[in-house]
Amino acid sequence: MKQGTLIIVAVITMLLSSTLSCLILDTKSESLIKTKREGEERGETIEIGVISDTHVPTRAKEIPAAVFQIFQKTKYIIHAGDFVSPEVIVELEKIAPVVGVKGNMDYPSIEFPEVNSLEVMGWRIGVTHNSLSPFKMDKIKEVAKENNFDVLIFGHTHRPVIKKEGDILLLNPGSPTNPLFTSPSVALLRISKSSVDVEIIELKKK
Repeated sequence: MKQGTLIIVAVITMLLSSTLSCLILDTKSESLIKTKREGEERGETIEIGVISDTHVPTRAKEIPAAVFQIFQKTKYIIHAGDFVSPEVIVELEKIAPVVGVKGNMDYPSIEFPEVNSLEVMGWRIGVTHNSLSPFKMDKIKEVAKENNFDVLIFGHTHRPVIKKEGDILLLNPGSPTNPLFTSPSVALLRISKSSVDVEIIELKKK
C-alpha cells in the first residue's frame, strides 16, 4: 500500500473515531450523570423509563421481560421512536403512560409527533427520533435550546449516549432489542426539584 493511501486511511480512521466518541459510552462509570439546581432541596423523586428502537415485530418478537422489571416503579415511559407496532405502546402503558415520537420505521398507525415533550418537577424533557442526524450533534443542541429543553432524548443509532452540553443533557437509551455493536439497553431518569439523574442500564444478551 502506498504512503499516500496509508495517510488517507489514517485520517479517515481518526475522523470516524472522533465522530463516534460522542455517541458511545466508553465505560460504565460514565453511565450516571447528575444535573443539579442550586438552592433546591431534593424532596420527592420521580422515575421515568426511557427506551427506543424496539422494532417489534420486525426485528424482535417482543420487549424483553427485564425492561418491565426495570420500569416497574416509573411514573412515565418515554419512547424515542421506532416502536414499529402500536402493540409496543399497549404493553408499555400497562406500566405507565407513554410519551413518544414517531420514528422512520414506525407503522402509519403510530400517531406521535416528530418532537414531543414532558415537564416534570420544573424540568423540560424533550424527545425526538431521527429527524436529527446522529452525526450532527450541533443540530440536536439547537433543537434543545430552541425548545428550552433541559434534557433532550433521541434514538435511531441503537447505541447509548449520555452527553452534557452546558446546561443541556443529551440522552440516547440505546435499543433493548436490536443494539448496534453494544449491549441491549434502556435508561432511567430520576427527577427531583433539584436534580436529574440519568442511568444507562444494560440488559443481559440472550
